Amino acid sequence: MVRWVVAFLVAYLLGIPLLTWPFMPREDATPAGQRPADTPGHVFVLAGSDSREGLSEEEQKRLGTGNDAGRRTDTIMLLYVPPTGRAALISVPRDSYVAIPGHGKNKINASYAFGGPKLLVQTIEQNTGLRVDGFAEIGFGGFANVVDAVGGIEMCPPEAIKDPQSNLDIPGGCQLMDGPTALGYVRMRKQDPRGDLGRAERQREMVGALAKKALSPMTVILPPRWFGLNWSLSRGITVGSDTGPGEMWGLAQGGFRMATGGGDTLMVPVGNTNAQTAAGSSVLWDAKKSKAMFEAMARGEGDLTGYA
Repeated sequence: MVRWVVAFLVAYLLGIPLLTWPFMPREDATPAGQRPADTPGHVFVLAGSDSREGLSEEEQKRLGTGNDAGRRTDTIMLLYVPPTGRAALISVPRDSYVAIPGHGKNKINASYAFGGPKLLVQTIEQNTGLRVDGFAEIGFGGFANVVDAVGGIEMCPPEAIKDPQSNLDIPGGCQLMDGPTALGYVRMRKQDPRGDLGRAERQREMVGALAKKALSPMTVILPPRWFGLNWSLSRGITVGSDTGPGEMWGLAQGGFRMATGGGDTLMVPVGNTNAQTAAGSSVLWDAKKSKAMFEAMARGEGDLTGYA
């Protein structure tokens, strides 16, 4: 009897993700040419784009996204999953001034505008020396739908925020945010005194809370919510075309560690937040500290907090 119960639970937990897996959009994100050597553990590039693709005019209005065409990356993070130890969700400031293959030096988000996911991944690899194992991107609509699929996310802004540009008007204090509100919260930048760095901190906080809610017992044991979450993920996230079960397993491991307290949220060490460059006001990494962090990741170290 116990054996049948266990078999049913395994089939339920794994069957729904496998059922929705074929519907996940894919895009080539694998750089050509020479790449860094494989390292222990996994490194994933997570991008949040401002794509309105697939959103109706009504949905654009509900989400407060505007109707700009094209795709630009609002968010760049690295999910680092060492063989053992603590995972890390690392923000890469989108205004980081780095070398972009074939395009000189520019802000890192320009690499996405110039060459999409493939050039973004290549830029990250060449500036960090790390081999990227997978890529995942989520747009405005996909993010909002995933948040709604888990029943909303509790966030605790210290003060009230009113920002028409991100369609945000919320009180201070802890509150349950639905998809559109959560989207505005992680997009808002101009009302944050720390600008893009403050926004990156809120984005890491939101991703961590979302992972925790997605893997909570109340999400997993309720079939409509478990199916709704996996369906939203499969429709809202674009992954690299060569992403297979191995890469998704590594990504799931990282999400599980972040959700269960086995991970840290960090940022690439920054030396200057307002450097005047040919690309305008830019963020410069702290060369010594960022190099030490990337080298620790290449060695597969299980705790990066000492390098942040």
